[in-house]
Amino acid sequence: MMYRLECKCMLMKDEMFVLGEGRAKLLRFIERTGSISRAAEKMDMSYRHAWGIIRKIEESAEEELVESQRGGSNERGSVLTPAAKQLLKDYEDLKDEHKGGVYRNPSLTVDGIVTRKDKILLIERKNPPFKGCYALPGGFVEYNETVEKAVLREVEEETGLKTEIKKLIGVYSSPERDPRGHMVSSVFSLDIIGGELVGGSDAVSADFFSLKDLPNLAFDHDKIIEDFRADKER
Repeated sequence: MMYRLECKCMLMKDEMFVLGEGRAKLLRFIERTGSISRAAEKMDMSYRHAWGIIRKIEESAEEELVESQRGGSNERGSVLTPAAKQLLKDYEDLKDEHKGGVYRNPSLTVDGIVTRKDKILLIERKNPPFKGCYALPGGFVEYNETVEKAVLREVEEETGLKTEIKKLIGVYSSPERDPRGHMVSSVFSLDIIGGELVGGSDAVSADFFSLKDLPNLAFDHDKIIEDFRADKER
């Protein structure tokens, strides 16, 4: 199941609530139908309730927003005042400005490099993206968790091996490295201190592969391993 976060925007004036999506919708229906009663019907509320909302908006905005008007058949209707139209425009403009200004932060991940002689530990991915491809063991850093603790936890969850950190290999932050979005990974080399090798968590399997004959790798893990090998040769 995919979740998304939705935020409600409220237009305020001197700490007074003026307009939100519900109130704005009522004003739009009045503008569209030319009638408070028809707008109330579309909002599934009584005429009296609709009038009460209009009065509350006018009190907060300190402006007349809806005025009565007679049609050619002497039928009374309602129209938005220029102040109401400007209020709606300001509300929409501020919503757009808010959406554009919301910070989008990259997600923090970790990857672990575990070697045994001339072989490197890889897991076969159980889930998309890159399902069925091989990758370094790793995953997302949890809230209130350091990257150091995260990499030890993720490696143990995916491979069954207990490890300790040997060295930080690098930080990989290209926005294109993960199709799910911008992921920044801290990559550590690790030494095995216990446990038993077994695929677990998000891994179908876990095994050691020759550095000279690697399978197809997910994400940018071929570059990470290349950097690791270059670092070893220094």
